[in-house]
Amino acid sequence: MPDAWGRLLLDRSLGALSIKSEELSPLDRLSHIGNAHMGALSYEPFMDTDFRSDSQMVDLNKLSKKVKQVLEGSAGKVIQELLYLNGSSGGARPKILVSASRDFKTLVYDPDISNHEYKPYLVKFPSRYDPEDIAEIEYAYSLMAKAAGLEMMKTHLLHVKKDEYCFATERFDRKGSEHFHVHTLSGLLHADHNYPNLDYEAFLKVTSLLTKDRTQLLKAFRLMIFNILSHNRDDHSKNFSFLMDKHGNWSLAAAYDLTFSRGPAGEHSMTVAGEGKNPSKKHIMLLAEKFSIDEAETIYEEVWAVILDWKRFAKEAGVSKGSRESIQQVLKPQ
Repeated sequence: MPDAWGRLLLDRSLGALSIKSEELSPLDRLSHIGNAHMGALSYEPFMDTDFRSDSQMVDLNKLSKKVKQVLEGSAGKVIQELLYLNGSSGGARPKILVSASRDFKTLVYDPDISNHEYKPYLVKFPSRYDPEDIAEIEYAYSLMAKAAGLEMMKTHLLHVKKDEYCFATERFDRKGSEHFHVHTLSGLLHADHNYPNLDYEAFLKVTSLLTKDRTQLLKAFRLMIFNILSHNRDDHSKNFSFLMDKHGNWSLAAAYDLTFSRGPAGEHSMTVAGEGKNPSKKHIMLLAEKFSIDEAETIYEEVWAVILDWKRFAKEAGVSKGSRESIQQVLKPQ
């Protein structure tokens, strides 16, 4: 199979498939994924490696160094180890999938773990282009989003060393032993998320048609407002996902990848009623009218009241003074 087809399977397939690695010889990395990948897909046979220790414990400090080596161009066994941990360069930052103990003192690699002692988490490492406190900034945004009424999974700051942290969020595609199918907005519409080619109208329309639930539509509308008011302009079509349960019911996944971003050429990745550079309340209300969202004014005011309190969330998360001030300069009244 060509690489393009393999990528299509990873991003768009909906079935609970088990794909044999011999059928995907050009994609040996699938065998490292097994059943720990996001969604309900699994790949067989799972390729075990020498990297797994008896305890399966994950050392974030060592992994952070290895990630930096990869980002700086060094390869070799480092890449194999990161693949084993289901590492991904997808999105702006490298990520790994692990399980964390309730007190967050222990991280382990175990895709099959499903008990009250451990929960599955996604951990992000900074990229070479990020500010030093990017993990703290994203954590502050997660606190702010929860306060603004958005559905989010549990989030944590994980200490790596000295003043270095990683951002961790509980996985939304797992609930105990149950695995949920995941489909991104990008995959559903066959839209290339690398290019700004959608409007929030498409997001709201897909949410309405797929879930057939007005509560989910309001959830999507609130997320849109938060992204606009908090200046999260990395709002491309792969940063919105939908979940399907075992009964075939769809719902909008919990919000993720929420952080301050100036966006491509200073614009939102998704336009708002046609406006990408300076979307305002007027553009939000145009979409509210199209979808008969009478609660739009209330939702807007609720979210904006929380955004105005940015500095409090930033201080709680340990965001540096410089980042707090620079972001505050952008979060101005609409």
